[in-house]
Amino acid sequence: MHVLDSSAFIHEYHTSESMASIPAVEAELEDESAYRFDAMEGAGMHIHIPADNTVETIERAAIETGDGEELSDTDVRLVATAFELDGTLVTDDYAMQNVAEHLGVAVEVIAREGISEQRDWRFQCQGCGREFDDHRDRCPICGSDLSRKNPA
Repeated sequence: MHVLDSSAFIHEYHTSESMASIPAVEAELEDESAYRFDAMEGAGMHIHIPADNTVETIERAAIETGDGEELSDTDVRLVATAFELDGTLVTDDYAMQNVAEHLGVAVEVIAREGISEQRDWRFQCQGCGREFDDHRDRCPICGSDLSRKNPA
């Protein structure tokens, strides 16, 4: 089962495998992309709504990898759908790819290169320079903003 992100409809993705998506993806699409979603739904694409506990699992995983602030509700629900259906997530979104790979969900990219490695992001204070493993709004030491930093 291939679980399709909006980029699949924008870039006219095709596969002979069974397909699924979520209602929120349709809401993101405009013009021809929206027509492609409707056509694929009419041709048998499964529309899935993931369970709340699975969505919570994905949100926790996104926090673990440092991608929690990068993912929209739609992104989280797409990863949750691929996780529940044991499917392949079809997306060009790097944060979604990172969380999916962290959870062992297969990923297929469409129009760009996929991620080369799974990352657990770190966060660095813009004021004092201290680093933290988990995301916070502000540094607990000096109160400055934190930014996401490549762990490499």
